Amino acid sequence: MASFEEEWARLKDGAADGPGMRLASAGDGGAEGGVKSSKTAWTAAGSAVGGLCGNAKKVLTSLETGRHGLATDGKDALEQRITVQMRKALKGEAVDAAVVQLREVAKDFHYVQVECGLIGTALNAFAADMRPAQDKLKRALSEAAEHKFTVGADGSVAYPAAGENPGGSPPQPGSASGTLSEQVRAIQRQAGNFDPNPNYAIAQGIANRIAEALKEATDADQKWAPQLRKLKADDDLVVSAEDWADAGKDTEGVRRAGRDYLDSLPQPPKDGSPKANADWWKGLDPEQQAAWTALQPNTVGGLDGLPATARDEANRIVLDEKRGQYQTELNGIPKPPANEWTWITAGMFPSKVHTDEWMEWDKKYGDQYRHLESSLKGMNAIQTRFDQTGKGGLPEAYLLGFSPEGNGRAIVANGNPDTARHQAVYVPGTTSNLSSIGGNVDRMTELWRQTQQATPDASVSTITWLSYDAPQSIVKDAPFEHYAYDGAPAYRKFMDGLDASYSGSGEPHRTAIGHSYGTTLIGAAAQTGNLNADDVVFAGSPGVKVGSADEMDVPKGHVWNEESDGDKVPDIGRWSHGGSQWKMGGGVFLIPSDDAFGAHQMNTHAEGSGPQATTGAEGHSEYWNKGTTALKNQALVVVGEYGDVTAPR
Repeated sequence: MASFEEEWARLKDGAADGPGMRLASAGDGGAEGGVKSSKTAWTAAGSAVGGLCGNAKKVLTSLETGRHGLATDGKDALEQRITVQMRKALKGEAVDAAVVQLREVAKDFHYVQVECGLIGTALNAFAADMRPAQDKLKRALSEAAEHKFTVGADGSVAYPAAGENPGGSPPQPGSASGTLSEQVRAIQRQAGNFDPNPNYAIAQGIANRIAEALKEATDADQKWAPQLRKLKADDDLVVSAEDWADAGKDTEGVRRAGRDYLDSLPQPPKDGSPKANADWWKGLDPEQQAAWTALQPNTVGGLDGLPATARDEANRIVLDEKRGQYQTELNGIPKPPANEWTWITAGMFPSKVHTDEWMEWDKKYGDQYRHLESSLKGMNAIQTRFDQTGKGGLPEAYLLGFSPEGNGRAIVANGNPDTARHQAVYVPGTTSNLSSIGGNVDRMTELWRQTQQATPDASVSTITWLSYDAPQSIVKDAPFEHYAYDGAPAYRKFMDGLDASYSGSGEPHRTAIGHSYGTTLIGAAAQTGNLNADDVVFAGSPGVKVGSADEMDVPKGHVWNEESDGDKVPDIGRWSHGGSQWKMGGGVFLIPSDDAFGAHQMNTHAEGSGPQATTGAEGHSEYWNKGTTALKNQALVVVGEYGDVTAPR
């Protein structure tokens, strides 16, 4: 019969050899090489795990220098300073060609900026995942030192003899090896109850915690190493649509892997006000802001109240990644058949119909193809505006909102609204969507240029706000009011956000501008809440849901209206969106063009002669045409030069 000591030895050997996970040697093996003192070796091992966090921090510092140094500063210098000064000082085809090339370099810098941001955030998340393993290992080593145990190069914990064993052999020193197996740990706990040396149970607990620390560190490494390996581009000098599509996949991959890290950061307020959003952003340190921008650019870009620069950086990431994704997907769809139409004879007359080949293609690819193509048209139009910075003195553009989903969303500012003395926020009307954003951005570009003629060097930001589902059909959609009331809260929140993010001196002067159904939305916004504007300008309004300028939530005398000759929308639209005024001289189905409404009517006809002459606007779509009286009068309101505004004659 075996003695207790022999049975105990077999129990310990079985525990050591069980299905556990052994720590890798801290050196070349045993006491050779760098492992002179086991305690020293494992202290170094603990420092090494922590060093991964420290080294990650050093890399992050370099990446932040790259992201906010070479990459960001290089991009901004090219887009906002170098090309602007070139366009100011030089003219000609050579300069235009040079600007085009510099723009391409700026796009490359932006790609580097985005990838550096992802790498930096990934390393931050990796360091955060490693930290519990580091802390656990340090605590285990500290406890071993307190008990004067020796931690071996293989992670085993050697302990000295201790305690008493009356009637038996004296307690012996020993060594405990860590395991991750719960079955083996149960055996170890039972064995610990019988071992006369109290150090065994303590040493076994320490060894198991060391094994756990290594397992956690290994898991973190296996989780993040593949993600970091993916963060690389082709070894060419062109950032292609495929590169940006890959960047979007990189973002999603890092976001999934770093979910715990992102959850550990301060979260944006749920359904927060613009001021609450602003306070949240200000409360983040630069590392946390960079993590949110890298992992959730759509969240950062969509939060009213955040600085324009932060929203612009985030939304440009979304824009470039989505443009790459959409272009790659479009390239993978067969082109529509060239023979789209054919003629058939039905009865006595021939009819033009789609070919069977085209119908088959359309059924399989049509909706996706049209969505991708129309969305890319809008994205390219936004990029065109970016590329125009400096042309004719045009200021830098800021992308304050963007989404290609559904009909699309885009908010584009000429000039930084956070520092502009005068802000103008324009809402387009029926048929507006991402595909047509270029024309609406051009309108605000022309308005900005006109403000500089009205007041040279005026501090102005003109903003195209397409962040609602505009009616897409004049007949089927435009008569209904729900598009206006559904979009009104978002417009008010954006206007409040301009207040929360404003960093200029004094109070900004803010003008709400609407065209067609966009005026209806502005009216609905004023009717159902605080508009937060100083002036309101309507153009071609079909009605604004209220019957009086006094209901527009701006100071008395600060509602302005334009209706050009040949514009049929006001008189037709009044029957759907006109307001009521139940007092002497009032009426029903009132629109801003009616005298009873009480708005200042602005001239849209031709004025003056010679170089200062302005032309008349005709119909529903010429209110922002260059050189028109309508555009001139709007600009005067935007810069607060009310005395120069002209009325119809």
